Amino acid sequence: MPQGPLLQLEHVSVARGSNIVLHDVSFRIERGESLAILGPNGCGKSTLLKTLTCECYPLAVPEMRVSILGRERWDLTELKRRMGVVSAELPGRQTLTTTGFDAILTGFFSSSTLWPNLTVTPAMRDRAEEILRLIDGEALRDKHMGTMSAGQQRRIMIGRALAGTTGDVTMLLLDEPSNALDLAAQQDLREMLRKLVRQGITVILITHHIADILPEMQRVVGMRDGRIVADGPKQELLTSDRLSGLFGRAITVHERDGFYHAW
Repeated sequence: MPQGPLLQLEHVSVARGSNIVLHDVSFRIERGESLAILGPNGCGKSTLLKTLTCECYPLAVPEMRVSILGRERWDLTELKRRMGVVSAELPGRQTLTTTGFDAILTGFFSSSTLWPNLTVTPAMRDRAEEILRLIDGEALRDKHMGTMSAGQQRRIMIGRALAGTTGDVTMLLLDEPSNALDLAAQQDLREMLRKLVRQGITVILITHHIADILPEMQRVVGMRDGRIVADGPKQELLTSDRLSGLFGRAITVHERDGFYHAW
């Protein structure tokens, strides 16, 4: 197994159009480490995720470096097989007519539906059944995505992302996973993610909801105005003073059963 950190960024700045939205970002994620990247809307969290998945490219400066799984250069098709990415958006129109089981199978092909030219192997079907059990989605197997609740759709899209991953490391990147979910669906999602982390899956969570941060995540990276302004143990960063500074508003924090809540 390759040694070194899972991900490492050094002096990374990213422009979107004529604006620089990430400023001199440096941090690393160790193998086996799950963490949360926390900050207000518009702080650059999603751009950071797109940089990790090579959808956005850093400005070329001599000291800049991006290393993923110990490598600085990747074929993007190969990289996508190492990272399961779940965006904040819910499934598109074509996916809505697909069953939960078939939607997971599309993850092997990075397709929106199972087109006639795609060949699904028995090994793929066995893996999809295994993923259904892993995400507690057996009841959604034959249900069409368009008839599912937002929480059920998010669960299947996480399964789809897992289906597309290969290699010795399973890495799941989640962008605002609790968006559009009601309180019950949020709770179900968090419990499922806890199960995945316990299975050894690395979860990198992008969020502005501190209740999304799992008890198993010991580290939080705080972002504001395109910069990393805090990075450390969550017990030190998820305090009223630190969160008030991060979000620019007086915030009260309470911890219960390993989860943090703010108001």
